[in-house]
Amino acid sequence: MKEFSKTYYLAAGECNPQGEMPLTLLMTRIIEIATWHANSWGVGYARLIQDNQVWVLSRVTIEVTSMPRVNQEYTLTTWIEDYNRHFSQRNMRLDDAQGNPLGYVRTIWMVIDMNTRASVDISQLSYICENISDLPCPIEPQSHLRPIQQGHAIDYTFGYMDCDFNRHANTVRYLAHLMNLFDMDCYDHYFIRRMEIAFIKETHYGETAQFIIDDSDPMDSRMSVTIDGTDHVRARFQWHERP
Repeated sequence: MKEFSKTYYLAAGECNPQGEMPLTLLMTRIIEIATWHANSWGVGYARLIQDNQVWVLSRVTIEVTSMPRVNQEYTLTTWIEDYNRHFSQRNMRLDDAQGNPLGYVRTIWMVIDMNTRASVDISQLSYICENISDLPCPIEPQSHLRPIQQGHAIDYTFGYMDCDFNRHANTVRYLAHLMNLFDMDCYDHYFIRRMEIAFIKETHYGETAQFIIDDSDPMDSRMSVTIDGTDHVRARFQWHERP
């Protein structure tokens, strides 16, 4: 079980306006398959919550050449590349129905205590060192996402549907709001070839954040979700022209 795979079917109701899998759905599948893999080792949510602990996603990097399209099957495969006391590095590969790679994903996970919200030493989870895989992940690790020095901002107050069972803003909702900073015409002409997102601080129900975007380079957009001058999320979209 060093590698874990799941095949899906892309229904029309799941597609974006361009008839392909949206990044938000891929992010949902990333969390889903990571959870299934951890559960298969007995260290998923059901086990960790007994010690009042949960896995949380810290960083995600996605790089694709294309996305599955409506009525197509696709497969997501996941494996552990490395870990230390604080973080587990989990990679993924996105394949089309014929088994051809469409893209790769790098994720960083940590375990936190539900009461203190502090990170937990995961070296105690011996399954990780026993199940490290040597499958290649050819995309570059996430770059250092720096604070935005200039840009324009849009205010947004996080509501009920933005929050998950941890009672903080959901990963997928962050991404959806960031993607909504760009209009339909942009997505008709370009797709996000590489996405990087780093989760720095929790955001809760009722908090108003500034979504700040630096699009001085139209092919390399930098964004942050900021509250009272503190970055809660930093992100980067690198665009590629559609055929």
